[in-house]
This record gives sequence, structure tokens and C-alpha cells, in this order.
Amino acid sequence: MIKTEKLCYNYTSAAPFEASILELRPFADNKTFVILDKTIFYPDGGGQPGDRGTINGVSLLDVREKDGEIFHLVSGGDGEKLKPGPAELILDSRRRRDLTQFHTGQHLLSATILRMTGAPTVSMHMGDESCSIDVDIAEMSEKILLAVEEAVADSIEENHPVIVHLCPPEDVSSFPLRKVPPQGEDVIRIVEIEGCDFIACCGTHLRSTAEIGLFRILGAEKYKGMMRLSFLAGRRLLIDSRLVRQNAVVVSRALSVPLGEIGSGILEFMEKSAQTEKRLKALELRAIEEKAEALCSKAALLSKAAGCTTDSSAKGENGPAVIVESYHDEGMDEVLNIGKIVQKLSSGKQQCQELFILASERDLKFAAICSAKGFDLRSRIKAAFEAQGGRGGGSSSFFQGSFGTKEALDAFLLGIKERALK
Repeated sequence: MIKTEKLCYNYTSAAPFEASILELRPFADNKTFVILDKTIFYPDGGGQPGDRGTINGVSLLDVREKDGEIFHLVSGGDGEKLKPGPAELILDSRRRRDLTQFHTGQHLLSATILRMTGAPTVSMHMGDESCSIDVDIAEMSEKILLAVEEAVADSIEENHPVIVHLCPPEDVSSFPLRKVPPQGEDVIRIVEIEGCDFIACCGTHLRSTAEIGLFRILGAEKYKGMMRLSFLAGRRLLIDSRLVRQNAVVVSRALSVPLGEIGSGILEFMEKSAQTEKRLKALELRAIEEKAEALCSKAALLSKAAGCTTDSSAKGENGPAVIVESYHDEGMDEVLNIGKIVQKLSSGKQQCQELFILASERDLKFAAICSAKGFDLRSRIKAAFEAQGGRGGGSSSFFQGSFGTKEALDAFLLGIKERALK
């Protein structure tokens, strides 16, 4: 086992740091572990993700600690660029700062919730962009959340020192910890926020609460009988606030309302949109009904004029009259709705005697509809359908199909019309 000197707690700069590569070990998935004599990179642990940065220009994928060894993970290809010897380490200091502000902010938040509600924090989830905690309490009202947020802000402004105690040499039992410390450790690291909190933690922390800067509870939701609170802190919150304002300005201009009124402006816009959509649907339904009525009128004329033909339909000598209609702009869903209304309008008869072939040129699809007793519409369309390589299926009274090209659809419809004229 190689013992690496851990310098991450006191090194936060983006300036190059000199170290030495002691060993390179192959790892799963074509990755490589780099072992250093000393490191400025914090290894994943204590709820905090590992640092990122570079070793001799090679990007770190992760930093891990196991059984006293610290492993710096790089891709296999990058690992081939490294060799034992001098190494220049560069820390992603911005990411480290974000995570450190998150971590110290989380300690302050958990301590404040415990003090104000008596509810302990059960777990923490820290990511690169946000953080959340699970609090052992069934519910937290907006009023309580706001009071907690204000109390955290007060503690930040009061600039409480953050002090790290190592036990031993100090006695861990002398600290009023809000959580039981880990067992079996040679050294336990106690993080104190003076006047606010004591807890065992191996993560990175600020020197004072004032360095947290900004803090905001983003929201809370019920989770496994507890409450999960998400929050942002420090520079990451500033970035988020900037983005929110940029989007708010866009909405404000689009709705022609002041920034402070965009909430009510959006609700008013949504209400108007809902009314417009309702009216539009009514108009669309009426348009579909008119198209269906036109088809039924065409069918009625054919029934009265036996042997009469047109360019789009004909009265066959055998079987029902054939009505072929192709729609240019309508999608297949609308075409099917036209067919349903045609069947409904024909329900006054004993049964619908006509064969309707309705096509959507936009979707390259069609539907065949007929409920004439004893007639199987598949026999009427089969030859033209298969000749153009159509795909689909159905029953004796309803059949749907599609074609790969507009030319194939047109040829199919023409074939139906030509057969109807014979």
C-alpha cells in the first residue's frame, strides 16, 4: 500500500502544484489509476464528490480513497501519456469552491433545521450543480421554510468562524455532536461552525459562514415519509439567479408586463390560450363535420344516379358504390375523424352501403370504411394495395394502410378509381 500525503484541505488555488507519480495501475473499462506521493485533490467521500483537475495536462475523471490509498482515475488512453516521475497538478478551483460552499452551507442548513424544528438530517446528496438533504420530518410548510432560509442568511451575515478539530489529540466526547461520529477511525475530523454546529465530517469547508455568500432553498418535497430540501449556495446560486433573470426578462418582454408581474401575466396568457384552443377545436370539429357531410352528399347522389361516374368516385356494377377522397393538408388522425363522422351520419340508414377510401397525402396513409352487409372491402382494394407495396391490415369493414412514397399512394387511389369505373 502506498500512502499519499493528503494536502487537499489547505490547498484551494488553481496555481500549479509539484508532486511525483509513484505508480500507474490498470483499472476496469480501460482506465488507469495514478498514485501520487502527495495530492491536492479531494477524494470522493463524506457526501462530497471528488475533485477534478489535471495531472501533467491529463484530465482527472475521479479521485477515490480506499484502504488508505488515494487513486486518481484517468482514461486508459490518457494513462499511456503518464509515467512515474515529476508531475504538475492543477486543481479545478472553481468546482472545488462550489462544492465547498455547498458543503458548509449544508452543515449550516441542517443545524438550523434541527434547532428550529427538532428534525435531524438523515442524508445529503451533493452534485456539481445543486444539493439536497433528507430531513426526518413529515411536512415543512412554506412559512417554516422561509423562516429557516432567513435564519441561515442571518448566520451567514454574522460571519461565524468554521473550525476543524482532530480527534485525537482532542477528545471527541467533548463536542456536542448533532450526529453520532463514525466508529473505528484512527482520527475523527470534527467541523465546528462556532455557535451553530458540531459534526464529524471529512469534507472540505470554508473558513467562515460569510464565505458561503448567497444561500437559497429551492424547494421541498415529500420523500419516503420525510422531506427532501434542495438548495443552492455561493457562486452557483449567483449563476442560477442570473439565468433565471435572463429568462424572466424574455418572458416579461414577450408578455409586455413588468418583471414583477410575469407570474400573473403567464396565468392570464395561459387562460387566453386555453380559450383560443377551445374555440379552435370547435372550429376544427365543424370543419371535419362539413367534410364528412360533403362525402355523404356525394354518396347520396351516386345512389340516386345509378351508373353515373365522376373523376373521384363511381357506382360499381357489383357491390357498394366507391367514394375516393384524398386530402392534401390533413393528417391521418383528422382523416379518420372524418370517417367516423361519415359512419355516424349514415347510421340513420339500415347500414352504410358505400365504400369510402379516405387518404392523407401528408402522412401517405389511407383508411377504407364500409359496413355493407355481406361485403368484404379487402377484396376491392387488395390488388391495387399490393401492387404498390402497401403495408397495413384490417377487417372486412375497416382497413388501414400506408405507402412509402406519394407516387405509390396516388397510384393506389387511381387503381381503386379505375376498377370502380369498370
